[in-house]
Amino acid sequence: MSGPHDPNAPQNDPGQVPPTAPPPYQAAPEPPASDAPGSDDRNIAMLTHLSGLLFSIVMPLVVWLINKDNPGKAYLNAQAKEALNFQITVLIAFVVSFILTFVLIGALLMPLVGLANLILCIVAAVKTANGEDFRYPFTLRLIN
Repeated sequence: MSGPHDPNAPQNDPGQVPPTAPPPYQAAPEPPASDAPGSDDRNIAMLTHLSGLLFSIVMPLVVWLINKDNPGKAYLNAQAKEALNFQITVLIAFVVSFILTFVLIGALLMPLVGLANLILCIVAAVKTANGEDFRYPFTLRLIN
């Protein structure tokens, strides 16, 4: 039996703090909400920009109409709207170029409009695939 004067009994050092219980469990703090678009949104935005090469305003319009009222899809909504505005601008430029073919200058403008469409759609697709915002230059912003 160990008593208060037992030499084998554990001794408390006067400077030693008695052991304390571990702190209660605390959940890890949640990471801050990120405004960065998810990979699905980036991929759909990229395809929306590229689809303008084949489908003109159809695919950007469909993507925008599906996502315009969804606050969680702000990036996708903005990029679909941008692609739609650009394709509307390209369509107007093609119509004007066609009308101007009767004065010969339209024959020069149509290939330039097509080339600009190709280059800018590819640049937009690359930028949106990386999650960056892209704004087309020389675009009529008809859809706000």
